[in-house]
Amino acid sequence: MAQLKLILLDFDGTLVDTRHANAAAYIETLAEVGITITKEEYLSHYFGVRCMEFMRMVGITDETQIRRLRERKVELYPKYFDSVVLNKPLWEWCGMMRSMGSKVWIVSTGHIDNITNVMRHLKLDSGIDGIISGDEVARAKPAPDAFLLAMEREGVTPEETIIFEDSEVGLEAARRSGATYVKITL
Repeated sequence: MAQLKLILLDFDGTLVDTRHANAAAYIETLAEVGITITKEEYLSHYFGVRCMEFMRMVGITDETQIRRLRERKVELYPKYFDSVVLNKPLWEWCGMMRSMGSKVWIVSTGHIDNITNVMRHLKLDSGIDGIISGDEVARAKPAPDAFLLAMEREGVTPEETIIFEDSEVGLEAARRSGATYVKITL
C-alpha cells in the first residue's frame, strides 16, 4: 500500500451505531401515516437502505409524500440521539492518523442533515475533512461512486486510501473502488 493519505468512513454502523435511533425515528414517522413496523423488522430488513428506497419498500410510492416523510424523520431523529454510540477506537485512530497528515472523510448513503446532526450531538464536527452523502451521487452503494468522489476531491488514488465499512453493499462499493478496505462490526 502506498502512503495512506485518505481515510473514508461509512457513518451509520461503522463510525457510529445509529441503529436504534434510526429505527425509533422511522417507526414514529411511519406510524403517523398508519404504517407499522417493528424495531426488529427495521433492523433486519431496512437499516442502511436509502430513505427513498426504504419508503418504496414499505409501500409509499408518492414522491411528495416520501419527501415529507423524509423531512419528518430528520425532524424526529434528534429525539433519539441518546441511543447513538460512537466507535471510539476507530475515531481515536482516525484522530491519530489526521495528526500525521491523513485526511478523514465520511462517505455515507445517509442524508446530510442526519449525519451532521449526529456529529454535532457527539461533538465530532472538527474531526473530519469532508462528507459525501447519498444525495451527492446518482448511484448508491454498491456502486463505488461516493468513494471515488471523495478520492477525486482530495486528489488521491485508491492505493493511497483506506475505507471502513460495515454493510455488504458498502463493502462491495469499497472493493469496486480499488482501495483497501476493512469490515467493521459494532
